[in-house]
Amino acid sequence: MQDRSTQIRAISSEQRLEILRLLKTPNVHFAAQWSADPAEFGVCMTLIAEALGVSQPTASRHVDLLRQAGFITVRRKGKWAYCRRQEGALGDYLSWISETLGAEGIPA
Repeated sequence: MQDRSTQIRAISSEQRLEILRLLKTPNVHFAAQWSADPAEFGVCMTLIAEALGVSQPTASRHVDLLRQAGFITVRRKGKWAYCRRQEGALGDYLSWISETLGAEGIPA
C-alpha cells in the first residue's frame, strides 16, 4: 500500500491530473510516438511535456510525484523515459477514497 498523503499530494495538481487523463488513452493522445508503442511500452516524457506545454524538468517533477504515489511507472529505454499508468494503484486509491469519504463515512 502506498502512502496516502503522497497520493493525495500527487492528485492535488491539475497538471498531474492531466498527465493521468492523457495516459488513460495513450494511443489516442500520443499516436505520433514512433519510438515505442505508447500503450504497451509507455509514453515518452518529452511528449508529455509537450502535451502539457511545460519544460521537461517541470514535467519530470510532476511525473516523479505520480511515480512516488504509485500511479505511474517510469521505464527507461536508452536515454528516454517512458511513462505508463498503473490502473491497480489508481483503482485502490479510488476505492480508499470512496470508503473513507463515502456518504456513510461522513458524520452529519
